[in-house]
Amino acid sequence: MRYVSIAEVKKILEKEQKDRELSPEQKFALEHTQKFAKLNLVKTNALIEELRKIEKMPEPVAYKIADLLPTHPDDIKVIFAKERVTLDKEETERILDIVKKYVE
Repeated sequence: MRYVSIAEVKKILEKEQKDRELSPEQKFALEHTQKFAKLNLVKTNALIEELRKIEKMPEPVAYKIADLLPTHPDDIKVIFAKERVTLDKEETERILDIVKKYVE
């Protein structure tokens, strides 16, 4: 088992669509990824890799941040709400700076 980003799901479903007819659920998932995958797979993977270098960054949270691309400190707090990790202001700003680098 491994985590996948929305961008990776999009790529997988687009490839499958070329090879065969997708089920209604897969078509719905593909539409969803086309609407919400804001970065391509290469940028998404690079973002995840850079986020993972942060000491307190759990892998699932790095993927969630790459999918959601938060722009405000409160967004980061919400993403980390269920984690047993507390970020200080500097760490939150570092995450936002990393995300901003990939969005622009």
